[in-house]
Amino acid sequence: MGDHDARGDDFEKKAEKKLSGLGLFGSKYEDAADLFDKSANSFKLAKNWSRAASVYIKIANCHLKGDSKHEAASAYVEAANCYKKFSPQEAAQALNQAVSLFLEIGRLNMAARYSKDIGEIYQQEQDLEKATDYLERAADLFDSEGQSSQSNTIKQKVAEIAAQLEQYPKATEIFEAIARQSINNNLLKYGVRGILLNAGICQLCRGDPVAITNSLERYQEIDPTFSGTREYKLLADLAASMDEGDVAKFTDAIKEFDGMTRLDPWKTTLLLRAKNELKKKEDEEDDLT
Repeated sequence: MGDHDARGDDFEKKAEKKLSGLGLFGSKYEDAADLFDKSANSFKLAKNWSRAASVYIKIANCHLKGDSKHEAASAYVEAANCYKKFSPQEAAQALNQAVSLFLEIGRLNMAARYSKDIGEIYQQEQDLEKATDYLERAADLFDSEGQSSQSNTIKQKVAEIAAQLEQYPKATEIFEAIARQSINNNLLKYGVRGILLNAGICQLCRGDPVAITNSLERYQEIDPTFSGTREYKLLADLAASMDEGDVAKFTDAIKEFDGMTRLDPWKTTLLLRAKNELKKKEDEEDDLT
């Protein structure tokens, strides 16, 4: 480790000397960037992520001085990969610099990819508002590049976050839009019933049985096969139990479905919210009698 650190220091000093010396404008920065690159690699081998990250920022600056924006953006990405080891916030900032440069040079696909990465960093850090901003930007960029499958995957994440934040109308709207878009795509149409289930669960959290029943009719219009699915039966049973104020029936419907198809943590969390709201109403009615 010590040898790698020492080599990193040595290459960094040589690069700094190259920058401070005389030389042709373009080649001076290229030569310094090459030396910084060797320095960064040495620090990576030493697992000295902080030093490696700071050197990659210096590489980015060299490339910017030489007007090589693509190489500068790539250096910011390398810096972010190092920052991820110890500072997610700094990783997001470095990736944001990369995204700005990729947008400047028209590399929209790369800008989309790293906007998604930033969104996922903020999601892991539980900064859900910022996560939403970057994921929505990524989805828009993928859409503009004609990559609807990538875009829809990200939009589903946005909808899931919206539901976590109890923004149920927004979540429902996104899920339904994805379902409409996917139903005519041979590769995506088989996932539509799962997306409609997500939309329906968001409706359940709003606690309005009439809205849920209307939604089920709408989902049948989106996918005519939906009424024959277990997902439809689950939503219909839950809507009925909610209408009747029957917590036990609500719980049994979930258990029956989960016994055949395991519910993921996101669905489980939202269904528990809906159940707690139903239980609260049941307790209020008991208090009145």
